[in-house]
Amino acid sequence: MTARTGRITILIAGALLIAACQEKPPAEDPPAAAGAAPKGRINFPLESPSLRQLKVEPVVSAEVPANSVVAPGKIDVNPSRVSHVVLPVAGRVMSVLVKLGDSVDQGATILKLQSSDADAAVANYAQAQAAVAQARSVLLKATADLDRARDLYEHKAIANKDVLNDEAVVAQGQSALEQAQAAERQALQRLQLLGLKPGEYGQQLTVTAPISGKILDVTVVPGEYRNDLSASLMTIADLSTVWAAADVPETDIRFIRMGEPLDVELSAFPGETFHARVTRIADTVDPQTRTVKVSAELSNAQGRLRPEMYGQIRHVGAMARLPVVPAGAVVQNEGASIVYREIAAGSFEPVKVTVGDRVGDRVVVQSGLSVGDRIVTEGALLLKTSS
Repeated sequence: MTARTGRITILIAGALLIAACQEKPPAEDPPAAAGAAPKGRINFPLESPSLRQLKVEPVVSAEVPANSVVAPGKIDVNPSRVSHVVLPVAGRVMSVLVKLGDSVDQGATILKLQSSDADAAVANYAQAQAAVAQARSVLLKATADLDRARDLYEHKAIANKDVLNDEAVVAQGQSALEQAQAAERQALQRLQLLGLKPGEYGQQLTVTAPISGKILDVTVVPGEYRNDLSASLMTIADLSTVWAAADVPETDIRFIRMGEPLDVELSAFPGETFHARVTRIADTVDPQTRTVKVSAELSNAQGRLRPEMYGQIRHVGAMARLPVVPAGAVVQNEGASIVYREIAAGSFEPVKVTVGDRVGDRVVVQSGLSVGDRIVTEGALLLKTSS
């Protein structure tokens, strides 16, 4: 390299260095504006009217169920207090004295029936009475013959075998009388079961209510001839107690035991809780739903509960102290449960929480908050729209 070339190179490098030194430094990011919030945080000036619409309270703890079981259910009739009315004999229904929804007392007449079996029962009893009278007459004659034979035998007028023969006849007569009396009692019992009077023909049969209760179903009308003695004509249920039946998942059935209390909540009575006691737990698991049928009995003295009412049952197991918040403090945002926590006066941030069961007007918070955290309990929707 020549001396001239070296001087040129040095001059160019110096010029570049001077130019670089004269360039302005890169602009720094502008400072955050006063009152601006980090991403997701919401700030309100202390004099903001919106801030006065919010209510902030600390998170508290409460004794709540740690392993409660909730399952859909419905009201059913108590199977031990329901009766299906059937005909005692075949015949024509002459009149139906009750209608659907009526209340009846045990023993009250609910329908009348005309049947040829009624006259047959009266005739059978009359025949049984005649058989008894005939057997008694035969026995009386045999007894008189035996007495005469014994008298003759004492006077050596007949042989002993004649006395023995008469004794056998008396024994046979006594047995025949006992059989006739048994048949008479059976025929009389038949009349009593049918509600008939002896010696009267053409009587109508009366069918009475086997239990006291409500008429839930009627499948017969006057004029019908019925000969199926197993077909139900009416269903009567005593609704002073009913059952709450629920399908409990097999994973939760271990928490429920016979005789334990259950709470029943019904769609027909929102906000009201009924108390029941477990009376039956099914022995098998439904292979389709993987649930176990659980039934609990509850009082219905006022008649407010009706079969097929829909609701849910709740079983409360062990208790634990967990954070709880008012139900209105929890809002939904894109499928997540959100609570707004106060960071400072007028500053709030959304907190994703996991909620559990509802206890009255509060819900259990399983994660996301701690006892003592200050959260928005009223006006959370205002913060959601402001975010």
